[in-house]
Amino acid sequence: MRRKNLEEKDINVIEDILKECKVCRISLCCDGVPYIVPMNFGYEIKENNLTLYFHSALEGRKTDGIKKGETVCFEMDCGHKLIAAEKASGYTYAYKSIIGWGNPQVISDTDEKIDALNKLMYAQTGRYFDMSGEKAVVDKTLVFKIETNNFTCKVKKGLV
Repeated sequence: MRRKNLEEKDINVIEDILKECKVCRISLCCDGVPYIVPMNFGYEIKENNLTLYFHSALEGRKTDGIKKGETVCFEMDCGHKLIAAEKASGYTYAYKSIIGWGNPQVISDTDEKIDALNKLMYAQTGRYFDMSGEKAVVDKTLVFKIETNNFTCKVKKGLV
């Protein structure tokens, strides 16, 4: 990270950013062409390891890229605020962001898929759901995760 003065390493602050962000962009390479897709996500933090959970259709360009298991880049951001100044050169922008890399892993075990989907639903809605009666839907859903400790967090605060 070039701007070390903006780097955030406090895992509690990082988790607050994960809670605030609702969309994570995943960058894949599909047939030699960059492809970026915004996705809702769930997460789990254990020590300094981050696991992101996603769901998708069983077919498609994104799914083909995910199934390759090649390294992807992910990005999420929130807390946007334009900070005005007298001169154009003084304008800046406040934000919080997390960027990282990892290899997507398709989850095939039904119980693990349900657990991952519940983490996703909790991150998006603040609620857990009983999905025990939804096995047919779960079976028709691609669920994958990215486990990584290779990520950075940046916070640029607004003027107080």
